Amino acid sequence: MTKFIIITGGVMSGLGKGVVTSSLGKLLKSKGFSVSAIKIDPYLNCDAGTMNPFEHGEVFVLKDGTEVDLDLGNYERFLDTELQGIDNITTGKVYRSVIEKERAGEYLGKTVQIIPHITDEINRRIWEVADDTGVDIVLIEMGGTVGDIESMPFLEASRQLHMEVGEEKNNSLFIHTTLIPVLEVVGEQKTKPTQHSVKALREIGIEPDIIVGRSENKLEKSTKQKISLFCDVPEEAVISSPNADSIYRVPLILDDEGLTERVMERLDLDELLEEKEDTSIDPSHKMENWKNFLHGFENPTSEIDIALVGKYCDLEDAYVSHEQALNHCRAKTKTKINIEYVESEELEEENGPEELLGDVDGILIPGGFGDRGTEGKINAINYARVNELPILAICLGFQLSVVEFARNVLGYKEAHSFEFDEDTPDPVIDLLPKQRGIDKMGGTMRLGAENILVEEGTLAHNIYGKTEISERHRHRYEVNLDYKEEMESNGMKFSGYSLNEKRMEILEIEDHPFFIGSQFHPEFQSKSMKPAPLFLAFVNTILGQKEDPSDED
Repeated sequence: MTKFIIITGGVMSGLGKGVVTSSLGKLLKSKGFSVSAIKIDPYLNCDAGTMNPFEHGEVFVLKDGTEVDLDLGNYERFLDTELQGIDNITTGKVYRSVIEKERAGEYLGKTVQIIPHITDEINRRIWEVADDTGVDIVLIEMGGTVGDIESMPFLEASRQLHMEVGEEKNNSLFIHTTLIPVLEVVGEQKTKPTQHSVKALREIGIEPDIIVGRSENKLEKSTKQKISLFCDVPEEAVISSPNADSIYRVPLILDDEGLTERVMERLDLDELLEEKEDTSIDPSHKMENWKNFLHGFENPTSEIDIALVGKYCDLEDAYVSHEQALNHCRAKTKTKINIEYVESEELEEENGPEELLGDVDGILIPGGFGDRGTEGKINAINYARVNELPILAICLGFQLSVVEFARNVLGYKEAHSFEFDEDTPDPVIDLLPKQRGIDKMGGTMRLGAENILVEEGTLAHNIYGKTEISERHRHRYEVNLDYKEEMESNGMKFSGYSLNEKRMEILEIEDHPFFIGSQFHPEFQSKSMKPAPLFLAFVNTILGQKEDPSDED
């Protein structure tokens, strides 16, 4: 019987439910349990693919091509797993499914209502994950905040699920994450917001089993006692989650607070562990290895500066997977990596590249959409190529590297991507053939993991150590093969390509310390203890130059 842990949030959004969910999953896997995670997003979008990064942060792409909330990226990185589209449930998906069933006559003339039809569809999708994966434990993170109108059907569905699996059988529990603020004038940790949040849960019919208190500092004993008294949970079930220097320390903080022990006890997990035939633990999930990873992260012996040239720098969550991939490299190499977020539009100004990039050790060009700031990205790429500065260019960065090379090496001054200039005489980046005639935006790009051939004897092959790899994509445009031969004869090598050799996937520039571009997104597959190979090679190259400054001459 699969056990379910439902994580809700109260008082305000942004408390870190996703980190709590990921951390608990990590702790349970370290005990030998198989774990999967579901993110419930109560927005009406069917997926996150059409959302503005300024509003919602990064769009994460799963192996099967589903565009999802960035929290699923945290799950994959912490749990060292690959999730599926069924692991993200949205209001849009649920309502569309119910309406399609109604139109097909599947409800036999009944009046279709929120209860039971919407809630049944929600729980059907939760059970689909449990049945498909066969895991011991499914973690369910409820997006939004208790009290939000859009969250109500999901909370009701979770209440029904709790009743269905049987409270007395200890097959499900609720964890409520809430804010414990401190008023500066009195300096006291205030529990009233938590009390009101739990009251709202109870009005829905949900009693939290564990309360995780998010606060600036560790919860005082008197605070835990008050929450225990007014919220009707044992004092040992009030877990302190103070601010941490990094999200990687959170699992250890929660474990020290007794969260793992409390969950084990509440769900009779010791009994389940005795029944399991396979109790082996993947070394990547042993907490001793996690502590070693954390030690490398927290005790750097070197330091480098990397400029991330982006279009959404006002919201760092727009580049969270890039940041985490660099953090994985930080732990692996014991290097403090300072990320300087540089708005690409500022690089369009005269002397912008020299002023903003002159003191960094490397440049990272992430993906993006729309023509705003593209010329600034091209200027950054030119600066890196001319000054032999290590650069990793991803997706749009890969495409604009081709544009920059065509303009400044091949001499095609008006070369551009067809995405931004349909009248360019030299469309070195063109629309993918399968994208022609598509008039819908959601879920229609080239999405998900595909195999890629890597040519032997190239820098890419040295980095990956194999001739075939699998990476995830999210794009509509590609290199125009009409220009490939001329580019390669002038120093740009396409060292990775699709299995049919019609789509270019990796480029590198000869006689340069490190100039790599990838059409795919390597950051999506970087894991805490398994950094993405392109990112790790990028960082190691910079470190090598720092250790031997003569290489820069």
